[in-house]
Amino acid sequence: MPESRMDEQAEIIKRLEEDIIFGRLPPGARLIEDSLMARYGASRHFVRQALVQLEHTGIVQREKNVGATVRSYSAEQVRQIYEVREMLTRQAALMIRLPAPAALVAELEALQAEYVANAEKGDLRGIHDTNDAFHVALFGACGNPYLVGSLQDYMGLTLPMRAKNLADREGLRVSINQHNVMIALLRGNDNWALAQLCVEHMHSSKADYLARIADVWVDVQDNSTDV
Repeated sequence: MPESRMDEQAEIIKRLEEDIIFGRLPPGARLIEDSLMARYGASRHFVRQALVQLEHTGIVQREKNVGATVRSYSAEQVRQIYEVREMLTRQAALMIRLPAPAALVAELEALQAEYVANAEKGDLRGIHDTNDAFHVALFGACGNPYLVGSLQDYMGLTLPMRAKNLADREGLRVSINQHNVMIALLRGNDNWALAQLCVEHMHSSKADYLARIADVWVDVQDNSTDV
C-alpha cells in the first residue's frame, strides 16, 4: 500500500479507537460501516480494515449475524480482570527498589510534566499516551520484564474501561495528583504505601466503567419494555 494510503488507514484506525476508548461510542454500540464511512469520510475498505485491526486489539468484537460492536464486558468480567491487574500492579510496586534511582525519578517527572501539559491543552490522545508511558516506566523499575509484559497486556485489556476516565476533568485531576504522590513516594522507603496507591489509582476507572455498563443495561431494559 502506498505510504499516503497507509497514513490514511492509520488515521481512520486512530480516530475510531479514540471514539471508543474515550467513550464517544459506548460499550455495546453497533459499528455500522455506512455510518462510520460518513463519520470519518473514509472508504468502505478502510473502515473494514479498521474494524479488523481493532478486533485484534480487543476493543471491537465481530459476530456472525450481528456485525461489529464496541466490545462490552459484564460487571463480573470487569471485576475479575481488575483483580488480576491489581495483583500484578501491587507485586510490581513492591519490587521497586526504594529510594528509587534519581534517573527514574527524573524520567517520571518529565513524563508527568508532559502529562500535565497535554491535560491543559485538552489533548486526549496525548493524555492517554503519556499516562501509559508513565506507568510503564514506573513498573519497569521492578526489574522483571515478564511481570511488566503481563502488566502491559492487562493495561491493553482494560483500555476501553479506563481511558474515558482521563477525558473527565475531575478524574484527570485526581490522576495527576496521584502521579505526583507516586513520585514523592519513590524518594522514600515505603513500598507498601506505593503499592497501595498504585492499586487505588485504578479504582475510579473501574467504577466509571461499571456505572456505564449499568446505564446501558437500564437502557436495554427500558427499550424492551417499550416494545
